[in-house]
This record gives sequence, C-alpha cells and structure tokens, in this order.
Amino acid sequence: MARFRYSMQSILNIKMKMETLAKQEFSAARAALDVEEEKLQQLFDRKDGYEKKAQTLLAGTLHIRDIEENRAAILCMENYIIQQRKRVAAAEKNLEDARERLTTVMMERKTHETLKEKAFQVFLLEEKRQESKEIDQLTSYTYGQRRSEESRSEVPV
Repeated sequence: MARFRYSMQSILNIKMKMETLAKQEFSAARAALDVEEEKLQQLFDRKDGYEKKAQTLLAGTLHIRDIEENRAAILCMENYIIQQRKRVAAAEKNLEDARERLTTVMMERKTHETLKEKAFQVFLLEEKRQESKEIDQLTSYTYGQRRSEESRSEVPV
C-alpha cells in the first residue's frame, strides 16, 4: 500500500501555527481585560471608602477642610473611574478583535483539515480500486493458467 501524502500539508501546518498564535493573542487580550477590570474595581472600592469617610466626617464634628479634601478625592476618583472605563472598553474591543481573528483562523484550519480528510478518502478509494484491479489480474492469470493446464491434460500425447 502506498503512503498518503497531503500536498498542502505545509499550508495546514502554517494554519495550525497561526491558530496557536491567535489563541495566545486571545489569552493575552483576556488577561489585559482582567487587569483593567480589576483596576476599575479597585477605583470603585477607593471611591466607596471615600464616601464612607464623608459620611463619618459629616456625622461628627464638622471640619470643613477635611470635608473639602474628601469631596475633592471623590471627584478625583470619579475622573479616574471614567478614564478607567475607557481603558476597559478599549481592552474589550481588543478582546473582541482577537476573538474574531481566532475564529477566522480556526475556520481556515478546519477547512484545510476537511480538505485533507477528503484527499485521504480519495486516496483510500484509489488504493481500493488499484487493489481490486490487481486481484482481478491475478484471478485472470490464475484462471488462464488453470485453463491452459486443463487443455494440455485433455490433449492425447
């Protein structure tokens, strides 16, 4: 039996490497998004801390300077939160872009794997035909030899 060789195996190998790279890019984008979301959560936590501190400042003896500093800190946190939300949105867009690239590369790889499987099926079919042809030739030869031997044995010497 002959050995199967896929003519576009090098392309399939490249597609597999591209898929691996796309998976790595997707992972990196996911990790970057997680980091940005964690930073945003930390900013919310800090803002909550400042708001709780504001409640305690307003509940006790009023120190105007402390209250103003606290309000400024809360406003500053709100600005940081707005900026961080923009970073999170950019990270989400990068993640979605990486997902689309990964999906595209996976479809291309699967297409080439399907083509390889079809080529292998054609190869097997051709091998089967060749084997059948050889068996027919062998059978014909054997039948011919037997007929030849029978005709020789029937002829009187």
